[in-house]
Amino acid sequence: MKFEETYLNDNILDALYDMRFEEMTPIQERCIPEILDGNDVLGVAQTGTGKTAAYLLPILSMLDDDDYPKDAINCIIMSPTRELAQQIDQAMQGFGYYLDDVSSVAVYGGNDGGRYEQELRGMRLGADVLIATPGRLLSHLKVGNLDLSRCSFFVLDEADRMLDMGFIDDIMKLVQELPDNCQRIMFSATMPGKIRELAVDLLHNPVEIKIAVSRPAEKIQQSAYVCYDPQKLHIINHIFKQGDLKRVIIFSGKKDRVKEITRSLKKMKINCDQMHSDLSQQERDEVMYRFKAGMTDVLVATDIVARGIDIDDIRIVINYDVPHDAEDYVHRIGRTARADRDGVAITFVNEADMDRFHQIEHFLGKEVEKTPLPEGIGEGPEYTKRAKKRSNTRRHGRWHSKGNGSNNQAMPKGGQDGNKKKHHHHRPKNQNPS
Repeated sequence: MKFEETYLNDNILDALYDMRFEEMTPIQERCIPEILDGNDVLGVAQTGTGKTAAYLLPILSMLDDDDYPKDAINCIIMSPTRELAQQIDQAMQGFGYYLDDVSSVAVYGGNDGGRYEQELRGMRLGADVLIATPGRLLSHLKVGNLDLSRCSFFVLDEADRMLDMGFIDDIMKLVQELPDNCQRIMFSATMPGKIRELAVDLLHNPVEIKIAVSRPAEKIQQSAYVCYDPQKLHIINHIFKQGDLKRVIIFSGKKDRVKEITRSLKKMKINCDQMHSDLSQQERDEVMYRFKAGMTDVLVATDIVARGIDIDDIRIVINYDVPHDAEDYVHRIGRTARADRDGVAITFVNEADMDRFHQIEHFLGKEVEKTPLPEGIGEGPEYTKRAKKRSNTRRHGRWHSKGNGSNNQAMPKGGQDGNKKKHHHHRPKNQNPS
């Protein structure tokens, strides 16, 4: 389906034409009409599916078309990290190129005083769109710099990352300041139970739109070492001795493990750096700058960089531990083999992670090649294919299907309905009335 077949306004369509965007992705095709119709939306889609445009385009179109207050913050977009906030801000500049009357400001930590004053000025003047990280926005709210009482749109992006990083309490404090009739949109790459609970609390009778997780690109060469934990660093040393160790990301699910791995690699004289939530924003910016610039060969990271960060030339991804589920596995190894490049994904599987890795293989529809351990480090555990059964039970009666055979689903409201704004939609370009 083409963008011009929607009710996005002409200024948005002109910007999309200039950017050579014609065909919508599945998440855009299903989200844009629902948002234009004023519905709350719960979107489940992995990074790279075009979800930023799925919520940004209809919101910008409505802000440009309708009479929203000029002295108010009309839209809040929450992002878990400064890097993602910057990417959303860049998309805003492109999509909003012809929107002379729609303003925006990005609000995130780690800035100098001049930046803070720019944020403050934008909020006081009533920027239409405010793109922010939770901590920074909450700080502005606490000191009275921000009034959300007339906000018309609230977007929570990467909700599962917000949960992992401990931001949910901050989010709920912000949500309490929103009016009941604020249209709310929430996106998450995964849907664990706590995210479901958050959706019930945050959204008003939303439409749920789920796009299935894609399998990894075929050009990613996937393999695994079945090993004990003490053998993992020896395997890394062996891998790096075999070839070029530049442009490598090593993922671990725990920040303490990331710190431990980084210390060990530095003792091995490997040019590496670490990325996790204990770093300040300025430290994280410096780490990413050095890695993107090629000044660092190996980045050891938690899943904070598994999603949403665009680094096109990663050659090897190493899963130091098995991700919690297939979706996280896809996100991690999806950092390699981008922009028509080949890539390698290696996973270390210890005896405790075998069941989890078997579930990943089941999702992939194939068995991942098991590489023999290097000589001299001993034998690893035997890889068994017996996996624990995973429960498919779900809470019943909380979601119901909308439409005939669709994945769009409605949820019970998590609070007062409020009075939703009904938006006037313009006829699409080049389409005559019937």
